[in-house]
Amino acid sequence: MIELRTPAEIDAMRAAGSFVADVLTNLADASEVGVNLLELDAIAHRMIRERGAESCYIDYHPSFGASPFGKVLCTSVNDAALHGLPHDYALQDGDLVSLDFAASVDGWVADSAISLVVGTAKPEDLALIATTEKALAAGIAAAVAGNRMGDVSAAIGDVAHAAGLGVNTDFGGHGVGRTMHGDPHVPNDGRPRRGYPLKPGLVFAIEPWFMHGTDRIFTDPDGWTLRSMDGSRAAHVEHTVAITADGPVVLTARR
Repeated sequence: MIELRTPAEIDAMRAAGSFVADVLTNLADASEVGVNLLELDAIAHRMIRERGAESCYIDYHPSFGASPFGKVLCTSVNDAALHGLPHDYALQDGDLVSLDFAASVDGWVADSAISLVVGTAKPEDLALIATTEKALAAGIAAAVAGNRMGDVSAAIGDVAHAAGLGVNTDFGGHGVGRTMHGDPHVPNDGRPRRGYPLKPGLVFAIEPWFMHGTDRIFTDPDGWTLRSMDGSRAAHVEHTVAITADGPVVLTARR
C-alpha cells in the first residue's frame, strides 16, 4: 500500500535522514586501504547504539535472503553490486566499494548508499560512479508532483543507456516510511508518463546501480551478496527523497 506523509511527518523523518547521512560520511572517511569490512560494520553499529537508533538490516530476512542479514551495513566490493554481506576482508588499493545503510530514528526510516574508490582509482571506475551519481540526480530532478513514477525511472535509465550501460530492474528504489521497504517500487529504467502519479507526501528511495559489462547478477554463496555475472565492477548510490509542493527534498543529503 502506498502511503502519503503529512508535512509534519516529513519533518519528523529528517532526523533519520541526517543520521543516515552522518553514518555514511563517517564510513567514507574510514574506508582506507587495510581497513576491514567488519570494522566498517562495527563503526555503523556503534553509531546506531550511541544515537539510540535501530538497524533496518540486522534482522532483515526477505524471501531472497538465505538467512537474517546479521549485520547493520551492506559492503559491496568490486564485482559485488548489492547487498554485500560484511566479512573478514581488508580493503585493497583500488577497490571500488559501495556502502548501503538504513536505520530507524524515532520510528522513521531513511536509506542511502554511496560508492567510492579506496586508494588509487581507475578512470573507468570513477566514470562508472559518476554515471551512477548523475542518474541519481536525474531521478531526483524528475521526482516532482504531477510527474509519474515512469518519469523517474526513465530519467535514471536514460543516463545509463547514454553511457552504454545495461540496466537491471530486478532491484531498485522503494517506498520508505515506518519500514525500510514499501510501495511503490522504483525501477531504474522505464517509460515516461507511465506508472503511479507522484503526489506531495510520497517518500521513497531512488537507487541507481550499474555494472561495467552486464545487466545480469548472481547470488554469492553467502546467500546475500549479489555479484555481476561477468565479474565486472559495480557502483550503487541512493537517497531517500520526499515529494513536496515545492519540489523534491533529499532527506539523506550529506553535509
